[in-house]
Amino acid sequence: MRKVVVLGRGGAGKSTLAARLGAALALPVIELDEHFWTPGLSPAPKDRWAEIQRRLTSGERWILDGDLGPYDVLSVRLQAADAVIVLDFPLWRCVWRTLHRSRENLAFWRWLVTYRRRSLPTIMTAIAEHAGHAKLFLLRNPNAVEQLLVETVNRSRPPAP
Repeated sequence: MRKVVVLGRGGAGKSTLAARLGAALALPVIELDEHFWTPGLSPAPKDRWAEIQRRLTSGERWILDGDLGPYDVLSVRLQAADAVIVLDFPLWRCVWRTLHRSRENLAFWRWLVTYRRRSLPTIMTAIAEHAGHAKLFLLRNPNAVEQLLVETVNRSRPPAP
């Protein structure tokens, strides 16, 4: 894994996973929220967002952390990825985590609640269309995340003499 895309609904733990995976693999982690939202928290126009992603994916090694819901242009980063991780955690877990980390607006809560019905099918279709070459990890609970991290660390270690 050298070019990794991390997706999932808010509160699933995308940023935490990206940071831990980045540390384990010595990959730079890029939080997409920092590049996407304009001043005043308006979404970047889709053509501008696609261009920003082309720049961000031009490197040889990275982890892109973020799922921007209906505003997103997934194809650019999916085409560049060699691994895609989708966190599909239960709604209750994501709501609990979100309530403990920040205040969010109504649009965020709508996205969070409707994620599995509206966003996840779109994401899975985009992965099939643009990232068929990439390894897909669909993780549904924290234990699966831990298992992925352990396996990744074990694979990245040099063999014992």
